[in-house]
Amino acid sequence: MAKTIFKTTEKSNFILNMTEEQYSKLASRGLIAAMLAVPLFTIIPEVTDKATYAFSAGGLAVGGVICMILALIALIKKYIGKGAVFPVCAMGALVGWGVVSLINGYDLNISLYGYPNRGEGLLAVLFYFGFFTTAAAIKREKAIETLINGIVGVGILNSTVSLIQIFGINKHYQFISMGNEVMAASGLSMSPIFLAMVLTLALSAALTGFVTSENKVRRIIFICAAMLFSFVIMFTYTVVGICGLVFSVITAVIAVFAFKAPKVRLVSVIASASGAALAVILVFMGAIGNITEYRTYDGRIAWWADAYMRASSSGNFNSNVINIDDPVDVYTYMNEKTIDIIGKDPVTGTGPEQLAFPQVRSVGELTEIEDIMTSNDGTFDKTYNEYLYTAATRGVPSLIAMALVLIPALIMGYKAFRRRKNAEAFTAFVLTLGGVLMFFISCSSIAYAPVFWAAAGTACVSVETAREKKAADKLAKKNAKANKKA
Repeated sequence: MAKTIFKTTEKSNFILNMTEEQYSKLASRGLIAAMLAVPLFTIIPEVTDKATYAFSAGGLAVGGVICMILALIALIKKYIGKGAVFPVCAMGALVGWGVVSLINGYDLNISLYGYPNRGEGLLAVLFYFGFFTTAAAIKREKAIETLINGIVGVGILNSTVSLIQIFGINKHYQFISMGNEVMAASGLSMSPIFLAMVLTLALSAALTGFVTSENKVRRIIFICAAMLFSFVIMFTYTVVGICGLVFSVITAVIAVFAFKAPKVRLVSVIASASGAALAVILVFMGAIGNITEYRTYDGRIAWWADAYMRASSSGNFNSNVINIDDPVDVYTYMNEKTIDIIGKDPVTGTGPEQLAFPQVRSVGELTEIEDIMTSNDGTFDKTYNEYLYTAATRGVPSLIAMALVLIPALIMGYKAFRRRKNAEAFTAFVLTLGGVLMFFISCSSIAYAPVFWAAAGTACVSVETAREKKAADKLAKKNAKANKKA
């Protein structure tokens, strides 16, 4: 008889009676809904000036609650594999030390909810724990495949909106300076840099899926998506976008040889390169904005267009200190300043999303946080190295905890691929590796992190191979016979 609570019906106790297969199916669909929540909620502030990007944070809250419930079910039902226990606990420690950082931060409200128009406070980190844990509890290959399809879906949604921004209405990134009209794409990710990160994972998933899938319809969708992603990613005009494109193409080539796929499937690489080339050609033809040469605009996008103009989270850049048109100079300056901030409070950091606070020189009679930040030239709220950013805002212990999540996830992902030898395990490992590498030249955001942490969680899953399942069934039958004789 099925288990019940308080003599209620079996149907009302579906959680108690849920099988691993049922949970995996529910978890994969729940993760997709949760990953789509932020971009869908971001549509509102993108189409009207009457709404702020607090709506985007609301989307994360909706998705986060879904995943926290699913994570709780996984913990109650003990669906977390033995190997995944350590990284899940490390993720819990990341949240736990965040509480210490919150208490010692400059502003408790920002520590908890995040900076206005950013939304990545401690609550966001807690929700990331939910994404990671839920994904780590999935035990079926089909469910992982569904999740991978969802990641491609997130990329398609972002890219569709990006096409409108490139060729039509562009709310925040039409200009990256007073004279340069570039029509940079941000999709529903709030920044071209964050869009480039999302599309890197989506492109890697699409290219790998095309190479390894035997489903013709899925391959057609994925190769079309790959071409679209490659086209759009070039209109982010960012270093991380170009690096992400190269990374994705390399993974596709490796997948062809690793799975001994037909060489004709290398056409996906050609399709991806063609999409990127078309974007560059359009720029050189003068068809986009008022520019006639292609180059990256990381500094102007990250510091001026996003942080200063859109989010009001930083002051304007100081042209006497940095060359805003040199990405190396901009990122080096930010990283060096961030290292100095880490040195001042290495244990608890500044508090979540408060990197700019110790840089503020004057407040005057200003009372609104946005006015205070934008009035202090030379301040910045994000350094585009997530590891330095984590140490600076939530303390070195948080950085250690993050390392104890990501390193085991990479190791487990690689071992899972070697053991299972299938597309799902390979894709999970590749997406996790791509995310870990991108964190060296970019930072987290509420648009990107749900996708990444879901992918990292799937790298930690423990799925039985057909051979292992057969051996387990054989052992179970043998034990059953022995018990009957006894």
